[in-house]
Amino acid sequence: MDIEKDYGHRPVLLEECLEALSIQPEGTYVDGTLGRAGHAQAVLRRLTTGRLVGIDRDMTAIEAARERLAEFAGRVTLVHGNFSNLGEILQKLGIVGVEGMLFDLGVSSPQLDEPERGFSYMHDAPLDMRMDAGAALDAFQVVNGWSCEELRRILYEYGEERCAPQIARAIVRARADRPIETTGQLTAVIRSAMPAKALREKQHPAKRSFQAIRIAVNGELEALSPMLEAAAEHLSPGGRLAVITFHSLEDRIVKQKLRELATGCTCPPEFPVCVCGKKPRLRLISRKPIVSGPAELAENPRARSAKLRVAERTEYPF
Repeated sequence: MDIEKDYGHRPVLLEECLEALSIQPEGTYVDGTLGRAGHAQAVLRRLTTGRLVGIDRDMTAIEAARERLAEFAGRVTLVHGNFSNLGEILQKLGIVGVEGMLFDLGVSSPQLDEPERGFSYMHDAPLDMRMDAGAALDAFQVVNGWSCEELRRILYEYGEERCAPQIARAIVRARADRPIETTGQLTAVIRSAMPAKALREKQHPAKRSFQAIRIAVNGELEALSPMLEAAAEHLSPGGRLAVITFHSLEDRIVKQKLRELATGCTCPPEFPVCVCGKKPRLRLISRKPIVSGPAELAENPRARSAKLRVAERTEYPF
């Protein structure tokens, strides 16, 4: 069965991820961001007696994965949850050591492809952007309830939007007349706040702002450090961790955290012996991120911003 033929979608950096995970047929693996389950399916095909735990905060993804991975039903466990709770999830499943973990960060294609989810500036839909439909906070509340200063902050920090002050002020002015209820209305407000030069840029003028609001709604950046800590703790010796990022903020956090987890003694250089007792928990497999080659970029433009970072567990953590 071919992944692309069956689902019209090839997971980003698929072959690179499989190589990075160095899959053992009898091992236990975690896909912490199931999405369309393309990566998970490819891993399961390489297992014999091994098992895979698939996690996603989007129940729609879990239901779709259950159907797609039906042939592996005896060797796959699907969990509706947030990967920030990775340690708790594995503990509840009674899993002590894992041979490999994969996290493909960011919004998944199905979420973008369903206009009613409110993730896309290309379709007019109610402002939502929740990866977990049961979560309390949605984009409507952020756009219509957060202060001008807080909106400016997230647009600048999470979206790296140069026009953040102007856009934040425009949102506050617009919502004073009536609530901004749809993605189309928000896109129009963003456009109205941007100078002509910014509107002529190649990328859509609302792209950075929508990214920022989505990150804020889903607490995406806050979840990264707890997930990486738990991953390092629950990997077996020699177990591999693979993380795909899609924007500079994510990549910076992942890069810095992996570097921290791969650092040993932090005592001052003048100390004759180590007193901190800190030992590296991970070993970086490559200093620079792995990126897509020309063939993948030609087939999948979304892969252009993808960066894969890989690390390996150095010692037994239990």
